[in-house]
Amino acid sequence: MFAWLLCLILVSEAWPVKCQYQQQQLIILAGQSNMAGRGGVTNDTRTNKLTWDGIVPPQCQPNPSILRLTAKLKWVLAHEPLHADIDVNKTNGVGPGLPFANAVLTKVPNFGVIGLVPCAIGGTNISQWRKGSSLYEQMIQRAQVALRGGGTIRAVLWYQGESDTVNLEDAKLYKERSDMFFTDLRSDLQSPLLPIIRVALASGEGPFIEIVRKAQLSSDLPNVRCVDAMGLPLEPDGLHLTTPAQVRLGEMMADAFLQSIPSSIKTTSHSHSHSPPKFPHFISYFLILPLLTHLFWMILTFRY
Repeated sequence: MFAWLLCLILVSEAWPVKCQYQQQQLIILAGQSNMAGRGGVTNDTRTNKLTWDGIVPPQCQPNPSILRLTAKLKWVLAHEPLHADIDVNKTNGVGPGLPFANAVLTKVPNFGVIGLVPCAIGGTNISQWRKGSSLYEQMIQRAQVALRGGGTIRAVLWYQGESDTVNLEDAKLYKERSDMFFTDLRSDLQSPLLPIIRVALASGEGPFIEIVRKAQLSSDLPNVRCVDAMGLPLEPDGLHLTTPAQVRLGEMMADAFLQSIPSSIKTTSHSHSHSPPKFPHFISYFLILPLLTHLFWMILTFRY
């Protein structure tokens, strides 16, 4: 009897955790280096190598309600650097993902469990994200795996374009290419009005920054909101946002995201994700089987 009670307790305790993982509010993080995160990454003059200073501000601290999908497609507690096992050929630091998620939960405490899906790769231009490319297909695959647990994709956070400022033709085609990318992404995720929070560049690798910025600030697609990063502090390389800048950007993206979703989502996500789980059928068997056994034994004892 003691063993049976112990099994029942263990199963009952494990079930709510599983349900919690199944009801995530999924956020895809995509783009290039400033989305992957370079906050706190500087050149170590002693080794002449890029290193992360390891400083994690309060807005980027781990939160039990914020998970991350790893490169091995497993859910774990999210912590900086979010893209350490995704953008593997670069040195990663603080990005906007965790400040975004923490800001959402601060503003909407009942939002539920947030599942971040990191996909950003540094140094990539918009053509490398077109439908059919390896980066695009990997992002779709990761999104589909994230959905298997029963969650819902709530938004895509997109920060990209620095690499498209080098060539004039790329800069001029940026609006057309990015609009097609967003359209294809929504189609493949079967969410035609999926909120997309994009960032207008704070810097660039070439001289055509303003052409790309104009394209980013003037999208005609519905439910695409743009957050302007211009003026946020940059690292000494003049290209990447500092840690405080990434924190501020994440908070700005959170504000834009919350303005883009229906109020019903803000008020019902928590009740859906934390509703009391129903007992699975096998727990009923645990409850009924001992009773039937005891009843059968009583009948045999009574007869003999």
